[in-house]
Amino acid sequence: MPIYRQKRVRRIFLFLEIGMEYTYAVQMKGITKRFGKVLANNNVDLDLRKGEILSLLGENGSGKTTLMNMLAGIYFPDEGQIFVNGEEVVIRSPKDAFDNHIGMVHQHFKLVDVFSAADNIILGEKEEKLPFKEEKQQIIEDALANNAECDEYEKEEHDGVLSYLTAPKRITDKELKKRLSLLPWTRFARSVKFNWLKKNRAGDLQGIADKYGFEIDLKKKIYDMSVSEKQTVEIIKVLYRKADILILDEPTAVLTPQEITKLFSVMRKMKEDGKSIIIITHKLNEVMEISDRVAVLRKGEHIATVDTKETSEKQLTEMMVGKKVDLNIERATPHDVEDRLVVEHLSAVNHDGIKVLDDVSFTARSGEILGIAGIAGSGQKELLEAIAGLQKLNTGDITYYDPAKNNEKVDLRSKTPVQIRELGVRLSFVPEDRLGMGLVGNMDITDNMMLRSYRKGIPFFLDRKNPKKLAEKIVDELQVATPNTQTPVRRLSGGNVQKILVGREIAAAPTVFMAAYPVRGLDINSSYTIYHLLNEQKEKGVAVIFVGEDLDVLIDLCDRIMVICGGKITGVIDGRRAIKEQIGSLMLGREIAFDDENKNKETAQNEAE
Repeated sequence: MPIYRQKRVRRIFLFLEIGMEYTYAVQMKGITKRFGKVLANNNVDLDLRKGEILSLLGENGSGKTTLMNMLAGIYFPDEGQIFVNGEEVVIRSPKDAFDNHIGMVHQHFKLVDVFSAADNIILGEKEEKLPFKEEKQQIIEDALANNAECDEYEKEEHDGVLSYLTAPKRITDKELKKRLSLLPWTRFARSVKFNWLKKNRAGDLQGIADKYGFEIDLKKKIYDMSVSEKQTVEIIKVLYRKADILILDEPTAVLTPQEITKLFSVMRKMKEDGKSIIIITHKLNEVMEISDRVAVLRKGEHIATVDTKETSEKQLTEMMVGKKVDLNIERATPHDVEDRLVVEHLSAVNHDGIKVLDDVSFTARSGEILGIAGIAGSGQKELLEAIAGLQKLNTGDITYYDPAKNNEKVDLRSKTPVQIRELGVRLSFVPEDRLGMGLVGNMDITDNMMLRSYRKGIPFFLDRKNPKKLAEKIVDELQVATPNTQTPVRRLSGGNVQKILVGREIAAAPTVFMAAYPVRGLDINSSYTIYHLLNEQKEKGVAVIFVGEDLDVLIDLCDRIMVICGGKITGVIDGRRAIKEQIGSLMLGREIAFDDENKNKETAQNEAE
């Protein structure tokens, strides 16, 4: 093609691009939401284009989840309008949201544990008229077959119904339906009621899974599933209900890197299929990788929406916080280092008989931060729980050197979890369910501060003055977004719940502080606040054990890094001389030349001299 024609074609395309108007899947205009005196969202304008992935970014408590809950029908806005595909809609319930093809996958999954994946997906679906004429005999046969699997108690309850159901040689459809309705809601009855629906929906469910590349056993019970599998069930559930607009609230918070890669692959396939996706996340690297645009909220207000390719992590951080943020971690040189915790030859198996700890030995020292790196599920959780007295051990010893008694040796294996805590060994673990360990959701922040003191007095006469001061201090120093300290913890965002848990454990003045994933789900500013708090504990002479996911942070923060793979320690290296490739090799269980802690120490000493 001649050059002049090429230029002409480019001008035509440029003209079309400039004149093109985007088509919007969702437009939120002037959205305002109040909870009492708290202004959660203030006159927010937000739009989602068709066929794009939009990241919703902001500090913990900035109003991200609240805004999306209004789109999903959980809350109703006090002011403002919502448009779906250019038409104004009123969304007062999740049903209204589904009617407008909007589905949300929440942080805390809304699944019935004893049901299978397929049961959960079709649960709540409007029942169609069952074809009793065609399926009558099969329904009866299924009922009889399932009755044979019932236990003795269930048989006694159901035999009468079944005998009445099957005794007449000829029975009308109306009578059959009436008798089936007599069956109670049990495993047996559910099987009868769901059998036809599941059988006829199985192809649809499997078709969705195959289309987007989900690896899922639809017959598997929820209580047997991993977090990733449960999330898959939730996503298939909204897709099954014909959702074209999907909202994912912190979907990667508890996923392994491999699971995140799979999820992003699924999201790209959904985008190619014309789906519009909003993802709420705090992980800036994921924002840059997966999203087309980024919308930033700060203190309930919409700051800006920018093209991902035209921004940077630093710019996004400054928009979130409203000022320049120092993202440097200052690592002080350890001083007055003493052995505080000596772990020798720990071995343990889980309830399935799988070995989760295999001959683990290490030393945690006062005035140091010992980092633990490893692929998720390599034994980090079990190791910390073993030290805290929560994990049963097969072999091994745990020795604590008590600074209050001139470093007297204490055998922790002979101590209860309460006794271990009283010695000053404290575990702040952020589990997959943030409210599942250490905090009570229905209690307010002050009462959660008092949990550790309930054993010391009669509950009705406990002093709330000091716990309230502690609660107020944590809220202030960690910038917990809450109306007041009397707010139930369950009403707070996941990140703010996490701040309260970590803050309380640090405030207990431990001698050994174990923090497992303490910044999981936190925004970048809050994360660095936690890092600085860990450094403060180190400078106070506390032995800090830190389990982290970000290798860059582990290298910048920790004095030593212990790498664990498949329940085994594959190396302990000097944090000041560690490199990511080195740690990555050890995480995969590969033998390398520089995994000897002593060699690293000698190198450090020689350089110092």
